[in-house]
Amino acid sequence: MIYKKLAPNIYECSSCPTRCDGISKGIYDFEKDVSFSEAIEDKIIREINYAYPSLFAFKTKREGYPDIEIISKTSVNKPIAYIEIKVQSRTFMSVEKFLPNSNLQPSETLALNLSDLERYFKVHQNEKTPTFILWCLKNRKCINTENTDLYFHQNIIELEKIRLNDVTNSRKFKRATGFGDVVDGIHKGVLVNYHFSINELIEGIPVLNSAH
Repeated sequence: MIYKKLAPNIYECSSCPTRCDGISKGIYDFEKDVSFSEAIEDKIIREINYAYPSLFAFKTKREGYPDIEIISKTSVNKPIAYIEIKVQSRTFMSVEKFLPNSNLQPSETLALNLSDLERYFKVHQNEKTPTFILWCLKNRKCINTENTDLYFHQNIIELEKIRLNDVTNSRKFKRATGFGDVVDGIHKGVLVNYHFSINELIEGIPVLNSAH
């Protein structure tokens, strides 16, 4: 199901009593984000394996590939799909200020590492295997009144189309390095993000082809 268009002026961030990230403090907890993602990975793997008895989902061991690899139990020669998990507990509150031509509002905005977008699109080009980005939204109360995790996904092909049609790179943003980006002397935080709207995604986890 495509997420319904957010009605104008309903989610006015300036008057929101529970702002996601009202003032940026330059603190980006890379390790906490990784822990969130790993927990959601495990949950999605369990759900897929329960819903599709003929398939087997697992954390990939292939460097540079999406988080989850899915194979058929009857034909393990080639994966049938990949899923990359992105967990976001905060939104880009200043998107209208820093990306004025993006036409995005904070309540609808989702971020994706630009390097991930490019890398996973190349994986798809090389293997022709369906590849999905799955976002888990936490704490975005303006669109999540039940205070539960929300899932939205899209095929990497559709995401790349959106980026290629954005000839002025109106949705690309590079932030400054913040506290937490550097772990054990290695810069692990992502600085360059590309942004999408929830309205361009599909609600829920990807529906897989189990006829293998």
